[in-house]
Amino acid sequence: MDKPRILICDDEEGIRESLKLILKDDYELAFCTNGQECLDCIIGDKDYDLLLLDIKMPKVNGLEILKQVKAKKPDLKIIVVTGYKSVETAQEALKAGASDYVVKPFESKELKRAIQKII
Repeated sequence: MDKPRILICDDEEGIRESLKLILKDDYELAFCTNGQECLDCIIGDKDYDLLLLDIKMPKVNGLEILKQVKAKKPDLKIIVVTGYKSVETAQEALKAGASDYVVKPFESKELKRAIQKII
């Protein structure tokens, strides 16, 4: 059986590396470092089961990416991962189509639970 595919979009290398260590045994992972790369990957030739999306990124912020991704792939599940504990941001992300919201720094168990609930 194939592993579920997760696209991780975060501009911080340390976060990408942490997510890789936490998830590599259970999931097939792909990475992008900004919103435009994320959009290119989503509309590319590979399908993903889940997108882990940072909110604060250079060029295009994660909420805008979330809206564009949902317009192109409405069935793609998205978990917003951010360092900002703003209730307004969480509500906006969920309203725009995010399946869940995880705040950095996160516990690996918390993140895995959120992913397993969605995939």
